[in-house]
Amino acid sequence: MARTVFTAALIVLLTALIGCRTSDTGRGQLVPTGTQPPPGPASVITVADAGEVDIVEQVTITRQAYRQSLESLVRYYTSVGDNRKLGWVNKELSALDTMPKYKYIPEAEVARPDMEASVPIPEADQVYMEGVQLEKKAGPLPFAKNENLLRLALDKYNQVIRNHPSSDKSDDAAFKAGGIYQYFKDYTIALLYYQRAYQWDPDTIYPARFRAAFILDRYLHRRAEALELYQEAMRKEIQFDEWREFADKRIRELTKSEQGAQ
Repeated sequence: MARTVFTAALIVLLTALIGCRTSDTGRGQLVPTGTQPPPGPASVITVADAGEVDIVEQVTITRQAYRQSLESLVRYYTSVGDNRKLGWVNKELSALDTMPKYKYIPEAEVARPDMEASVPIPEADQVYMEGVQLEKKAGPLPFAKNENLLRLALDKYNQVIRNHPSSDKSDDAAFKAGGIYQYFKDYTIALLYYQRAYQWDPDTIYPARFRAAFILDRYLHRRAEALELYQEAMRKEIQFDEWREFADKRIRELTKSEQGAQ
């Protein structure tokens, strides 16, 4: 009885996390407020000669250059005492801060699926723990009270993946990031991060396969893939009893559905 109640609570939680829509909202890819991208060399990239990564990098550099130019104007108008124009530029800076800015390319999309997350790296451990602390401060999912802190936590998890891909914290960071993207209803991105978690560490301590299968099943409607992944999870993630009851039920339902369609 207790297990049934726990399983029901788990499904309610997942439903709240994922929502009812099937397209990514992009909310997880918003740049957190209070952060600035690192400055880069000023250059102009033509679309004909560039791929997505190059163009996105150019957008990041251009944003930074724009901000720096406005800040230079603030210093100039302050030094000459032109309060009228200082007011204008401060309004523009404020508008820049509130304007939505996206990161466009998730780190898990760039990272190879065949990486091995197995090497202890102190620097990666530190950044990962900073992400965990930020996520805790944001509040428990799916009831987080501070979404900007969640995005800052995402930045930390993605830093681990980007800067220390072989770290034994990479799969942990991928799973944690997947949960935050799931909260933001960025379903395909969450799915990718869950997949990376078990690809990078097939013996991951997290129910990454179950989570990925659930998203495929209920919200991306890719039921054949979900069935296969549920079955794999039942073999390889046997320690997660709270998931097994639900997955076993879905395997029977999906198998019956497939047989009925034949």
